[in-house]
Amino acid sequence: MPPVFAHGRLRLYLLKLLDEAPRHGYEVIRLLEERFQGLYAPSAGTVYPRLAKLEAEGLVTYATEGGRKVYSITETGRAELADRGGELADLELEIRDSVSELAAEIRDDVRGAAGDLRREMRAAASATATQVDDESWKAAKEELRKAKQEWKEQARRAKDESRRAREEAQQARRQAKEAQERAREEVQRIAAQLQEQFAKPGGVLGSLAGAWLGGGPAANAPAGSPSAPGPSGAGWAEDLAPTADPARDLDRLLDRFRDDVRDAARDHGVTPAQLAEARAHLAAAAARIEAGLRPKA
Repeated sequence: MPPVFAHGRLRLYLLKLLDEAPRHGYEVIRLLEERFQGLYAPSAGTVYPRLAKLEAEGLVTYATEGGRKVYSITETGRAELADRGGELADLELEIRDSVSELAAEIRDDVRGAAGDLRREMRAAASATATQVDDESWKAAKEELRKAKQEWKEQARRAKDESRRAREEAQQARRQAKEAQERAREEVQRIAAQLQEQFAKPGGVLGSLAGAWLGGGPAANAPAGSPSAPGPSGAGWAEDLAPTADPARDLDRLLDRFRDDVRDAARDHGVTPAQLAEARAHLAAAAARIEAGLRPKA
């Protein structure tokens, strides 16, 4: 058995199986056995400790159903799976190659067994030639013919499976790379739109922070006029590096925006007039951001 799951790859493949659907430990073992066409099945002592470790790391969670733990992947687990899409495609290809190697080993065993059977039959026929009638010899020859035919069929199936496995793994690798590139471009596009909105004169965060800090130009300037330097700008939220999940990155930006505004309000207070002005700024910003997120016609 080639070491397909060395260096944490069984961990990655368990995340893939749980991303397909929630499963209990015995079902995971059965699926792995199916993926290897019954040629390999991990033990419970291999699978269950790894599921427990994934749960401790926050990558999976479980619910108890009928006295058994049913494991499900978390959003953190899906993020890791997306980040390692290329590695997963390579693993799929290696699994298919391992199946082909195991099939080749079985084919060699069958060939050797057939050869041994032939030699034994010849030896038996030579030793008992006077006792074996013609019908028995024909029956033995028929059994040998069937064994050879079965071996040929197994070899053909193994060859076809190996070819299909290579094609599917190569296609999966291409799709994973394309998906990663599209996700990266989408994150960059949304981040640029948000930073552009926040960097505009009179932008939401700059206007509110300037007003609530009190006494600055933003507090006295008319609506739509340039605001004093504030938390917004091209460098705002630079520490929030994009990931492969645009929706998650947008949530993080909105959380940062909310925290900054709440800190300003807590530190400097809010008057009814400032609240009304803030409401108008928030409505305008929400409309601009929503328009930017809509699909282009």
